[in-house]
Amino acid sequence: MSFDPMAVAVDWLDAYRACDIEAILAMYAEDAVVHCGCDDLTITGREGLRAYWADRLRKKPATELDDLQPSQGGTMISYITGNNVVNAVLAFDSAGKIKSLSCGPLQQVSSSSC
Repeated sequence: MSFDPMAVAVDWLDAYRACDIEAILAMYAEDAVVHCGCDDLTITGREGLRAYWADRLRKKPATELDDLQPSQGGTMISYITGNNVVNAVLAFDSAGKIKSLSCGPLQQVSSSSC
């Protein structure tokens, strides 16, 4: 592997936190698939990803990193959005682009946090 999957996951979260949709989209492979358990959606294609991220950045912005761990073939990253912790598993192609992302709510954090 000629890239660091953990570093790519952190870069992905940084782009998400910065609301930089172009940087986010550039991180995905052309044939990437997103399985969003938060909204029970499966997203494919560039326009689908763009629409998903435009909505996500507006409605569920990420605030801070909760956890980061290696996962078979990729990285597991959890982060806070509003009062929820979201867990995402990113899998990568050989070029270091995200080929799949599966995410879903992990738990609710107390309203005094964040």
